[in-house]
Amino acid sequence: MKRYSKLIIAAIIALIFIGTFMFLWQKSQPKETVYNEFTPSVKDIRKTTIITGKIEPRNEVNIKPQISGIIVELYKEPGEFVNAGDVIAKVKVIPDMGQLSSADMRVRLAQINLKQAETDYQREENLYNQKLVSADEFDKVKQALNQAKHEKLAAEDALQIVRDGVSKSNAKASSTLVRSTISGVILDIPVKVGNSVILANTMNDGTTIATVAKMNDLIFRGNIDETEVGQLVNGMPLKITIGALQDLKFDAALEYISPKAVESNGANQFEIKAAVKLAEGGKIRSGYSANAEIVLASAEKVLSVPESAIEFSGDSTFVYVVKNDGKQKTYKRTPVVTGLSDGVNIEIKKGITAKDKVRGPEIVTEDKEK
Repeated sequence: MKRYSKLIIAAIIALIFIGTFMFLWQKSQPKETVYNEFTPSVKDIRKTTIITGKIEPRNEVNIKPQISGIIVELYKEPGEFVNAGDVIAKVKVIPDMGQLSSADMRVRLAQINLKQAETDYQREENLYNQKLVSADEFDKVKQALNQAKHEKLAAEDALQIVRDGVSKSNAKASSTLVRSTISGVILDIPVKVGNSVILANTMNDGTTIATVAKMNDLIFRGNIDETEVGQLVNGMPLKITIGALQDLKFDAALEYISPKAVESNGANQFEIKAAVKLAEGGKIRSGYSANAEIVLASAEKVLSVPESAIEFSGDSTFVYVVKNDGKQKTYKRTPVVTGLSDGVNIEIKKGITAKDKVRGPEIVTEDKEK
């Protein structure tokens, strides 16, 4: 019985040894290399580039006060539409003490001059009625009285403007009322009631009361790399995509290419602008991030193969044409002339026909990956 047990154990060990040997022998045998194969096809090839940028109004106007003072009323809010001339805010004047004193002195002086002119006029009128002075002399005194009256009115207006920012004679064009200079949508009102504001002068740009823009006239502004800017011309179409609006797409036309580059992240970039063509009823907000796709070059209905089937060697390009003589499949290295590439497919100008089949990349099996 023990003898039979030993024979069985020996047989099992022999089978394991033989099985291991066969497995290792099979693994050591060279595997046949299998390649993808492609048939050239006729298609349109377009070389495109994606430009990142944003949507903004073509004209964005900052509305500023005509006088310095404090905001006492705000009549509009961001997002509202305003017409040119609509009042956005009201400013209360904080008069300059020096200017106020000077204007007050001017009024006092005008009153003195007017009183003297009235006295002279009454005296001259009596003499004229008695025919003791000529009409010419009397007219001069009368003219001086009229001038004194106008000077007093002008001095009072000047005092009111310095003190209140408005006078009786120009109440409709009050400088205390900040009006929109264009028709459009209010994008921002960066001030609040109680804020101090100043008018623009040679020393500063003044306080912006509101920003107004025409939202039906928008542009796309972005930057393109120096390696691609040479292929652009004004009028080229762009396809604009705004990801924040569920991939909303619309057309645009290139209208500006900067003549000067700016450095960005170590690369030279050129600014471009494109006029946006909004769909009827489309609502776009200023500042949306957007991508613009632009076709740099195109080839219509040309013979093409996947670029992965091309072998690049110096300035030459080759493909491996499939040859099948019935016994064994072979590949013939064939020179070709290539054209435009979109990064996936490449144009074949010369070297093969649509009836040929070319070799692609090697098919990697799981065994090879391991």
